[in-house]
Amino acid sequence: MNDQAQKRSEDGAPHAHRHAQDDPQAFRIALGCFATGITIVTAVAPSGELLGVTANSFNSVSLDPPLVLFSLHRAAYSLGAFTDGGHFAVNILDEGQRELSMRFAKALGDKWSGVDYELWETGAPILKGCLASFECRTRALYDGGDHVIFLGEVLRLRTGEGGRPLLYFRGRYRGLDEEPAG
Repeated sequence: MNDQAQKRSEDGAPHAHRHAQDDPQAFRIALGCFATGITIVTAVAPSGELLGVTANSFNSVSLDPPLVLFSLHRAAYSLGAFTDGGHFAVNILDEGQRELSMRFAKALGDKWSGVDYELWETGAPILKGCLASFECRTRALYDGGDHVIFLGEVLRLRTGEGGRPLLYFRGRYRGLDEEPAG
């Protein structure tokens, strides 16, 4: 292999380039090298059912207008209700909310028992104790392969005082090891 086709890690071990389409597991592992925050995205279905899913596919898009996005797997039980609801909330989890993250990562079951939340104007549940929460109006849906991408216009937000983020890196929950500078 030439230098373009093979790279070496810090310990000198070679890493061959792969085509993502040919090796989905390698693609998944490579994506896990990007540390992400953990959110719980919530909504209320047209039927009134409260919805919530753990997601690390959250991203800011624009400051003017204020836009964010998240993606939801097409096989998700709640996909239809999220697409029909018209609103959602993104709740950024604190490092002490790992158990809550694991609860909302499950496909079915009683996710809401004992969960402390409030309802703002749209009815999408806003979880208490989070680092930040964003109440959004669904502005657009996009095809994202095996996911649907939700673009939301932020209507209201809240940020907590202090706290540290719950992170996900290489398939595991993590936390910050040091305080931010400045």
